[in-house]
Amino acid sequence: MATFVAELEPRNLWSHFDRLLSTPRPSKREEAARAYVLGVAAARGLTTRSDKAGNVVVVKPASPGRERAPIVVLQSHLDMVCEKNSDVVFDFDHDAIVPRRDGDWLCATGTTLGADNGIGVSAMLAVAEATELEHGPLELLFTVEEEIGLLGALALDPALVGGRIVLNLDTEAERALYIGCSGGAGGEIVLPLDTMFGADLRVALTIRLSGLKGGHSGVDIHLQRGNSIRILARALHALWIDYQFEMADFSGGNLPNAIPREATALVRVTRAERAEFERALGDALAAARAELSSVDPDLAWEVAVADEPREVWSDETTGEALALLAALPHGVERMSDDLPGLVESSCNLARVRCAEGELRVTISNRSSVASALAELQRRVEAFARLAGGAAEVKPGYPGWKPNLASPTLAVLRRVVERDLGAPPQLLAIHAGLECGILSEKLAGSDLVSFGPTIENPHSPDERVLVPSVERFWRLLGDALRELSA
Repeated sequence: MATFVAELEPRNLWSHFDRLLSTPRPSKREEAARAYVLGVAAARGLTTRSDKAGNVVVVKPASPGRERAPIVVLQSHLDMVCEKNSDVVFDFDHDAIVPRRDGDWLCATGTTLGADNGIGVSAMLAVAEATELEHGPLELLFTVEEEIGLLGALALDPALVGGRIVLNLDTEAERALYIGCSGGAGGEIVLPLDTMFGADLRVALTIRLSGLKGGHSGVDIHLQRGNSIRILARALHALWIDYQFEMADFSGGNLPNAIPREATALVRVTRAERAEFERALGDALAAARAELSSVDPDLAWEVAVADEPREVWSDETTGEALALLAALPHGVERMSDDLPGLVESSCNLARVRCAEGELRVTISNRSSVASALAELQRRVEAFARLAGGAAEVKPGYPGWKPNLASPTLAVLRRVVERDLGAPPQLLAIHAGLECGILSEKLAGSDLVSFGPTIENPHSPDERVLVPSVERFWRLLGDALRELSA
């Protein structure tokens, strides 16, 4: 069922985004989104190609008189980050995202919106259908599994793509052209949990943290927002010596590329110390909230009596696990020496889960310097060894080196200055774009990335500036005309 979103301008773009709001597209489950793309192509009689990874190319012939222009590749990813507030009942595999308008901004209701990268996908589908645009031969590349490590691009069959001018539509500042990005890698620390039967005369308590903003673990990491895992681990680690409580569970975060907003722990304390423990815990968490008051002021927590666990962690395991979670790095590791204001390297303490006798801690590392990224990976292994656990380190993906001499960049700079009335900013982003992989996969390719204004991606506060989408659409059309002249 269509929503008000389909009536926004430009309607040819927004109507597709409206359909995406009701199309499930979590990473690894993009089948419905792929089917929608293929359906749009079939309705227009356009040729399509696919590879074993699930990436799709839609081929659109050139406008009359522009057949000899070079092929231009437009590229976006089909999947979205599926984050929601804990008090929101929502199934990303079945439920339609509920949009709402807040002035000039389009938001969702308690969930991520999927503007990242749904606006880019919608623009490409609008290009596929458009009859008024002037352009050369086009290849519209829709990749999969971007949000869980750029896996679709890593598995891309290069034979799928013939063009070497690539416009990536996955950045989030309308007056900027992105020409570089960081590489990324990560892994898991696995700590065996030695368990025992809990002592008598204790009460089980669930501690829940919420209210943090979270956000994208790359583009928002420099904002120094709170990390729910870090905050809860810090508080419990500080109380461990004085209270010797029993731990039975700890969890927090969801995705490697999202800053954790919520965390939960299950503990057992003596009945005699319960009131004092809750007071001390409240003081520790209040101190953390005061430290974050300027950037993330809404940290909240609740403590409630819980069902008794069957078993608890041993004292040795509790000490090791809390020390590990309190010590693991999170945040900016180094700023760029070459590009003022750009984060060079960072870590995201992303996710913690307990299952099958193990504590599993997911860490996401980013850097625009390959050697620095490798060192961050080695640090993950070092922390694991110090805690008595093991590390499962993943290979990651490459960064994208800026090319100021790019002919495609020169065209886009002229178009932006003409359309928007001012020269664009030339930026690199502390996040993984598929451009780094595509630049290696497609030998000799020339890439630029741009998009509308999107804020707070990867969190339920995600929003897109509606007027910027119309300007983005005009810019895209003008760029295709200029590139085919």
